[in-house]
Amino acid sequence: MAPTQPFPFLTVLVLLPAAGAAAVALVPSRRVAGWLHEALGIAVATATLVLAIVIAIRFQVSNAGYQMRSDHVWASSLGIHWFVGVDGISLFLVLMAALLFPLVMLGARSRTDRRSFVAWILLLEAACLGSFVSLDLILFFLFFELTLVPTYFIIGGWGFARRGYAAIKFFVYTFAGSAFLLVGILAVAFLHQSQTHVLTFELPALMNTHLSGTEGVLLFLAFTAAFAVKAPVFPFHTWSPDAYAEAPTAGSVLLAAVMAKLGTYGIIRFDLNLFPQATHTLAPLLLTLGVVGILYGAVVACVQRDLKRLVAYSSLAHIGFIVLGTFALTTQGLSGGVLQMVNHGLVIAALFLLIGWIYERRRTWQVSELTGLQKAAPVLAGVFTLVMLASVGVPGLNGFVGEFLVLSGTFIVHRWWAVAATAGVILAALYLLWAYQQVFHGVASGANAKIRDLGWGERLVIAPLVILIVFLGIYPKPVLDRITPSVNRLVAHIEQVTHEHQPAVATTGSTSGSHPAAGTASGPAPGGASSAPARPVARTVTRGAQ
Repeated sequence: MAPTQPFPFLTVLVLLPAAGAAAVALVPSRRVAGWLHEALGIAVATATLVLAIVIAIRFQVSNAGYQMRSDHVWASSLGIHWFVGVDGISLFLVLMAALLFPLVMLGARSRTDRRSFVAWILLLEAACLGSFVSLDLILFFLFFELTLVPTYFIIGGWGFARRGYAAIKFFVYTFAGSAFLLVGILAVAFLHQSQTHVLTFELPALMNTHLSGTEGVLLFLAFTAAFAVKAPVFPFHTWSPDAYAEAPTAGSVLLAAVMAKLGTYGIIRFDLNLFPQATHTLAPLLLTLGVVGILYGAVVACVQRDLKRLVAYSSLAHIGFIVLGTFALTTQGLSGGVLQMVNHGLVIAALFLLIGWIYERRRTWQVSELTGLQKAAPVLAGVFTLVMLASVGVPGLNGFVGEFLVLSGTFIVHRWWAVAATAGVILAALYLLWAYQQVFHGVASGANAKIRDLGWGERLVIAPLVILIVFLGIYPKPVLDRITPSVNRLVAHIEQVTHEHQPAVATTGSTSGSHPAAGTASGPAPGGASSAPARPVARTVTRGAQ
């Protein structure tokens, strides 16, 4: 691993928005205008984004281990540490979250009680960033659970007609799943203590815990119960359509784009590292759930007549692709799953922002009440078209790259699951193109004929997302170059434990633009499990992915 950094970049990254939330909450509303709370919140979120960019610039491309680590004893008698670090798997999730929070404050502002709204948003940002960088399981659990509180109040306080029901359903589902996670964390730590006489919750140390087959499977299921609800993974998704639909625009964006990734990230970071044998054993089950989620989400989206619910079920299908790539357990599939987390976050955030702006103009999400918007709002229609095509997975946009890597990485080891998942791509084109035609084509009448186009402020908010959607579709190499070493390291760890190796797939030759998706993992084996070099894994990313 990289040496501990003298400046605690990641600690400041987490504490900055937390301090900002406290500062906003302490400024009384009666003494200042609401826009001052917003300005302070935007300033804090922007500073957090700048710090995240600095972290990305300082990130060492070829280093597969955790970088910029801070490790401090928090509760020595309990073995709890403030242990944070970032690798290629978490780096771009941190960047994505740091980007979306200021954009949400600018593009999905609250008209009531702005102080509380901004404070909850900043607290949620601190909790999400803390979850992405935590390497101590108790620390991760605290941040993971902390996300529930601001999200509950954002949905319940600023949501729509059924916001109370949606907020309670969200909280109960996710809180119940987290109970299994806490039990699993304590069980792993106590098993490790019984073997080493050291109580610790640090991930690298716990990776060396010996687990029997039954213990590994039960603990895997306990961890995955929480992560599958948070993502959500089919069939643990039933809270999400209500929460996404009834939340305010800011809540919908952050739920689907950022908080959902805590679930899929948790699976990759903890399930695959701690329980590699159980992961291999239960991979067919998770692959099946991923494919069912893809098809179920797409089919249900096809019959939706509410734009927000249509996008909610579309998100479920995309989560299925991430699960599929993760449990393919190949370098290409896992790299695609990590990249798809980022791609989905950017696309779903843009879609919910655009739908929120349509609602502000027409006060409805019903497709039957929206028609012919393209003539009066051509820029809105154009941006929606581009984002919609990215969600479909059209080549040249970011959605294609992630889906291509996931499907091809799955095909080489689980052919029929990949073939079945391909049907989801076709269905996505069906329901998204239908929705676009119904809303933007046709003859506008009444309020639809006079709808306001995107203003300059809205264009500036959506512009970074559009630029990234196009850039990552044309040139994903800088992102994959940083993701791949950490993915190689994780795949090598799983292969070392399970003695199962992915098949080698030869490339057609190397060029300067090609991206080697594999090779010898950089750095020491995870958790110090072995000092021997990791065996080479399949080179499966071809030039077509670039």
